[in-house]
Amino acid sequence: MKKNILIIVSNAHEIGASKRRTGIFLPEVAHPYAEFEKAGYTIDFASLTGETPYLDAVNLANDPANLAFLTGEGWAAMQKATKLSEVNAGVYDAVFIPGGLAPMVDMAEHPLLKKILAETYERNAVLGAVCHGPVSLLNVKLNDGSYLVNGKNVTGFTNEEEENYAKADVPFLLETALTAQGAIVHAATPWSENSITDGNLVTGQNPASAKAVAEKMIEILELVEA
Repeated sequence: MKKNILIIVSNAHEIGASKRRTGIFLPEVAHPYAEFEKAGYTIDFASLTGETPYLDAVNLANDPANLAFLTGEGWAAMQKATKLSEVNAGVYDAVFIPGGLAPMVDMAEHPLLKKILAETYERNAVLGAVCHGPVSLLNVKLNDGSYLVNGKNVTGFTNEEEENYAKADVPFLLETALTAQGAIVHAATPWSENSITDGNLVTGQNPASAKAVAEKMIEILELVEA
């Protein structure tokens, strides 16, 4: 049976006191999109406000998967992302959240996003996020009142990586915040591929990890099918 994937994206386009331009980091949406598409899945986009999302790192368009996303159906579909409040997230087999600095602006506290991610996780659908995308997992509480990330093996953009990237712009350090809510954060060498599966939760550390996050999500989905 064909699987249905929902990609939820931020609508933020600037971050920090210096109003640094940002958006969804192109490889972090393009590479997973390519893997989901190759698997024959149906892929839909939702954004928090329903407005056109922004892309960052368009200068990386020479990468084949990035170029295919920009010139194919991916970017066109993302520009028309449905407002999250108008989406029935319960019909999707998996939810994926790409990074870029944008999610650090509007995904840490968004009540509806928290509700959807909790419900997605608790009905054993697959939940994936990469780089700064795991900020969406913060403050997600399960039915028993515990944080979703509490006791889970996860990764995300590390403090060491942020130190040399956007520490002056982000409102907090993602690794520190995940740890504070009980997550067991696994940090690899900065900018190296690192992706982790814990049950139906898959996380990736940085842009180099985006493809592997999608591959691990697909492995879980195909196992369920079998």
